[in-house]
Parts: sequence; structure tokens; C-alpha cells
Amino acid sequence: MVSVPNLIPNLISILQNVQEEFGYLPESQIHQISKRLKISMSKIYGVATFYAQFRFTKLPRHTIKICLGTACHVRAGEKILAALERELNIACGEATPDNKFGLERVACFGCCALAPVVVIDNKVYSRMTPQKIWPLLKKVK
Repeated sequence: MVSVPNLIPNLISILQNVQEEFGYLPESQIHQISKRLKISMSKIYGVATFYAQFRFTKLPRHTIKICLGTACHVRAGEKILAALERELNIACGEATPDNKFGLERVACFGCCALAPVVVIDNKVYSRMTPQKIWPLLKKVK
């Protein structure tokens, strides 16, 4: 029998292919990989959780990132995050039930002169305020 360390390069490639197809690693697919390669699911999860590239949940359709670096923080970044959490009815790190929006905090985008900054789907929105959040979300929807 082939040892697990010898299978890791193949396993990583298989996991990458599954994630490319589904957008994440569904448990059902990990189960199938486990059966075919005769590796326990816990060992597969051990490999997959070691690498930051692998996800176990679907990505939201729109990702909203709030900068909370020093410049954004002192210019009400926390209030903007709180407004988004209220408007979307989710906490930071979560996605809406319909998976339309996901909310994340970021240490710094390097756009300090434009603070506070919100990035939605890689588009930068500068000089944000809590009052600008709702119109921005309607525009993105």
C-alpha cells in the first residue's frame, strides 16, 4: 500500500480540481476522494486545512471588505463595519443566508489617503461613511 505522504501531491491536485469545479470543497466530494484513494477523511481534512487556498464553504457572490487599519480606524472604520453588519444582518466573517454578500475585515489595503475604505468585489470605495453604506449596497445588488 502507498503511504499517505506519497499521495499528498496527488491529493492536493485532486482537491484543487474539486475546488475549481465547485468553488469550495464539499464534504460529499471529500468522502468520495477518501473512498477512491483509501485515505481517511480526517487525513484529507488535515491536508486541506494546512493550505490557505482551500475553502469548505461557498464564496458569497459579493465580498465586502472593510479596512480597519489605523487611518480607516480613526476615521470611523468600526462604525462602517457596524452599519454593514446591521444592514446585512450578519456578523463580520459571515455571509448572508442567500449567500449574496459576505463581510470581512482587513488590516490595511494601503489606501490610507482615501480612508476609510470599503472594497466590494475588488472595487475600492473611498471616504466611506455609515450613511453611504445602504445606497452602495443597493447599487451592488
